[in-house]
Amino acid sequence: MFIDYARIKIKAGDGGDGAVSFRREKFIPKGGPDGGDGGRGGDIGAVGDTNVNTLLDYRNNRTFHAENGKPGAGARKTGASGEDITLRLPLGTEIFQISEDGRRKLADITEPGEMIILSKGGHGGKGNINFATPTNQAPRHATPGRKIPEMELELVLKLMADVGLVGFPNAGKSTLLSVLSAARPKIADYEFTTLEPMLGVVRVGDYQSFVMADIPGIIEGAHLGKGLGTQFLRHIQRTSVLLFLIDISTPDPVEAYRTLRNELHTYDTYMDRKPHLIALSKTDSIPDEELFALFARISERFGNECNETPMALSSVSGHNITELKYRLFKSIKALAD
Repeated sequence: MFIDYARIKIKAGDGGDGAVSFRREKFIPKGGPDGGDGGRGGDIGAVGDTNVNTLLDYRNNRTFHAENGKPGAGARKTGASGEDITLRLPLGTEIFQISEDGRRKLADITEPGEMIILSKGGHGGKGNINFATPTNQAPRHATPGRKIPEMELELVLKLMADVGLVGFPNAGKSTLLSVLSAARPKIADYEFTTLEPMLGVVRVGDYQSFVMADIPGIIEGAHLGKGLGTQFLRHIQRTSVLLFLIDISTPDPVEAYRTLRNELHTYDTYMDRKPHLIALSKTDSIPDEELFALFARISERFGNECNETPMALSSVSGHNITELKYRLFKSIKALAD
């Protein structure tokens, strides 16, 4: 199950208390102080893990407490440190702290193996050996370990992909992803077949590839939560390039494109500035003798009204699929150069 949101509570370990102790040896009736320090509490950290692709574990397990440090002991013995806890998170996870003051971003996990300390364990208290002075050779006090408060966190997963597929339900996004990559999304001829984001790796050459994300179809008002709403719009925020996929048989493809752009812009104005391509899909559904004239009329409107040049393609017949793959890869490379 794909889970991209969770709220959890974490608590780093408290530091162990320092000890009050005095040497007790047979021929030293009044030994000096020998109380050791308390151990350090365990940290709680987060690390990016490429083997994890969902926040499911954090939906079911909501509380994470690191081990407390052990108290100090006589003979100058320092207490053992508490065990750390590491949260293994999928790449693309944003971590926010929730408090009475609001919501504050703590971290953004984008690199595999990247370790971030979310809450540091408390330091151990000082044993009485630390407080001996020439005028106070038998101190009878030690300090407690530092206590660490519990924190409430919000985990938000935003998929990391190079290309984001944008379109209305039943525009052919899942079919296109399955043709371009080895991904196997659910495909059917009805709206909202895709109920969760899907990633696919698109091979361009022997050592070249890019990642494409298919998200559930957008409808007008998605930024307000209509349809599947903002639940999945965030997954294309990280993408470098957008591919607008519009069914060529849509009554008004240009207006459909405007609606899609408006939904993205209203949700996040930055997405409106991303490089993008427009593809008119399902050309196999139009008779050949009609397709050329239809595509010419639509292209002319896109040019005149939007200053855009769409391309035609069919995932079923394979028309322009290779061309699309290389154009997307070229756009991605241009951003990296």
